[in-house]
Amino acid sequence: MIEFFLNGERQRVTVAPDTSVLELLRGPLGQRGTKEGCASGDCGACTVAIAEAETGDQPLEYRTANACITPAHQLQGCHLVTVEGLAHGNDLHPAQASMVACHGSQCGFCTPGFVMSLFTLHEDRRAHPGPPLDAERLESALGGNLCRCTGYRPIRDAALDMSRQPDHRPAWSEDPALDTAVHGLGRIPATDDLEPDTFLAVPTDLAALTRAMSAHPEARLVAGATDLWLETTQRLAPLNALIDLRQVKELRTIEETPDGWWIGAALTYRELEPLFARHYPALAHLLTRLGSAQIRHRGTLGGNIANASPIGDMPPALLALDAKLRLASESGIRELPLDAFFLEYKRTALQPGECIADVFLPRPEMLGSLSTRPDTLGSLSPRPEDAPGEATPTSPRVELRAWKLSKRREDDISTLLGVFRWQLENVPSGEIRLVNIRVAFGGMAAVPLRVPTVERILEGSAPDIDTFEAAKDALRNALTPMNDARGSAAYRLTAACNLLERWRLVVEGGEGSEGDPSDTTEEVMLHAYAH
Repeated sequence: MIEFFLNGERQRVTVAPDTSVLELLRGPLGQRGTKEGCASGDCGACTVAIAEAETGDQPLEYRTANACITPAHQLQGCHLVTVEGLAHGNDLHPAQASMVACHGSQCGFCTPGFVMSLFTLHEDRRAHPGPPLDAERLESALGGNLCRCTGYRPIRDAALDMSRQPDHRPAWSEDPALDTAVHGLGRIPATDDLEPDTFLAVPTDLAALTRAMSAHPEARLVAGATDLWLETTQRLAPLNALIDLRQVKELRTIEETPDGWWIGAALTYRELEPLFARHYPALAHLLTRLGSAQIRHRGTLGGNIANASPIGDMPPALLALDAKLRLASESGIRELPLDAFFLEYKRTALQPGECIADVFLPRPEMLGSLSTRPDTLGSLSPRPEDAPGEATPTSPRVELRAWKLSKRREDDISTLLGVFRWQLENVPSGEIRLVNIRVAFGGMAAVPLRVPTVERILEGSAPDIDTFEAAKDALRNALTPMNDARGSAAYRLTAACNLLERWRLVVEGGEGSEGDPSDTTEEVMLHAYAH
């Protein structure tokens, strides 16, 4: 049994564990404005807005989600808004009025999803006024919605036109008691009326989670569900036994230490954006190309790792940053380097009854305080005399680049993703050498992986053409990429070698302002057709 609000009206319904928000809307609730397009979170036709009650009395914030792959039981204690809930009588919300004024709809099938994305964009700008909309902000808001009729320009025009429309708000927004009522529902659904052959647990702490995993080894763990839910929508497989992670408090925190951050595995990408933006801008920008806003609002870092997809976007970046994991079970906590976690295709080092609890991300300065003595090149041990985070002759800044190739720029899976970490140091002879090298790829093998043979060739070497040609030869010999619909093995191998060349040009100063490669930390994305 779950309780939530739908367009300002309180709802109390019973749902099976594998019911999606879309099924609930179009079935028992009879709200059919939300459409099913792809049933995989790609097209955005089913986009809805969900406000989750946070702790305290904070105002509700509405974020887009793909209803087709969002578990209905996760609506407990939320306010769900659909396209039916925007107008106030005959007065259209600016998101609707602008679509009419700019002729943003033709066949109309995708329109409800676009309207909901525009609604959340408008409401966010109402709550947090800022400069006029730019291309990047529009791309972020609308990148998860596809249209096959209009060519997008009328929809873009509608987004820009919203501020010029009369600012009519939904009727439910005038209810001063709504936020308090949503907060009062609580986040744990009742489970006493589930069918005998179904199971849903929503633990609130790590101890309860590990007990549930031990008692129900058949149950699947679910957080954002952005990948797991495809098993029921695409493969029609039942998901009758679930353990939901989203309310486990230990999995929803960031623990700061002198060496870095332990990041709770159930935190969403959106919640990680501030941390990444401050300390790893290349990762923050990579997030803008990870799925869509709808996916980033729901998907989690721990889920991306545990899924063990060879084309997941975050694992190669985390491998390049020497990330490690805390794994939890009833037996306790153990730590494991991330590069020991992926064993083979879709198989990991997780033991039965064990889950990812935290991901450790080192501080950049802890990666980079290196000695220039030849016998210590590549050591990650900080020198006491170097101020943490300060670029000095003996401790230059760690550089990071992450380049992704995909058929579509927005909301697409990687064909290939390469991540490169390095420092440039002056050795006693006065020459420049590459040190502290990490090279990681996704889409080049059955698992995301580092390439130690390439790292060894580059470590301590001059960043010249001969060095990188040797690195390319080592890459060709080390890996035999997979063949699939996104790209052939030959394409992937050629593209990976080209990324090494692009890296060489960055080091040489071929990118960035006035030859300074440090100005290119946000240039982390390539997009191409992988024929």
